[in-house]
Amino acid sequence: MKIIVSVKQVAARDSALRVNGAGAWLDESGLSYEMNEPDAYALEEALQLKEKLGGEVIALCAGPARATQTIREALAKGADRAIHIETGDKGVLDPLATARLLAAAIAPEAPDFVLTGLQSDDLGYGQTGVVLAELLGYAHATIVMEVEPLDKRVRVKRELEDGWFQHVTLPLPVVLTIQSGIKKLRYATLMGIKKAKTKEVRTVPAADLKTDLASQAEVERVYLPERSKQTQMLTGDAKHVAHELVEKLKFEARVL
Repeated sequence: MKIIVSVKQVAARDSALRVNGAGAWLDESGLSYEMNEPDAYALEEALQLKEKLGGEVIALCAGPARATQTIREALAKGADRAIHIETGDKGVLDPLATARLLAAAIAPEAPDFVLTGLQSDDLGYGQTGVVLAELLGYAHATIVMEVEPLDKRVRVKRELEDGWFQHVTLPLPVVLTIQSGIKKLRYATLMGIKKAKTKEVRTVPAADLKTDLASQAEVERVYLPERSKQTQMLTGDAKHVAHELVEKLKFEARVL
């Protein structure tokens, strides 16, 4: 059983975020980076599938040279080998361009499973996995809570709205986007960290994949939310003030 899991490197959640001079993205100088948390859950699901079915887990990451840190983390946790699509200074890629890169690297491997996180912590599009499945011609399911392998098929539990769930049986190969929080994440052990140094990491320049990296969506401006304070004085008797306060909490603050 061959399982490919896509992992992305994003700015650490506790980083001090500043907009760059062009106003189109973050100032990356001084940022620290980590594995995208939703992808960490996809990696955990991949490792548990390997423990049940055997085979290998391949970590796939598209990013600049610094993404090696995230790749090594995936290897330390248990991935068998990795493919690093070196994007250099291509900038921020939209889901279609990213999926094209990933699909070009995945197709020659002919995996049984391709797992991704539900979305990325930085852009949050939540579209790359679905577009990837379409490009590969694989069956797919999103917001997956449980994965039950069958003979040449897989049965998954999907999370829907309002506490509802859906069970779907899909043929292999398949692309699944994994819901965050469904499993307890493992830590990399000292032995795992040592082994990661000897595992194969194949670096593929993005240009060698000969894909169209033109983005269909462009980020025009990134800015921090403006802080403002507004005070409203509610007057009248207690009953009137209470009614008006509830209305504002419901329809303006939307906390009720």
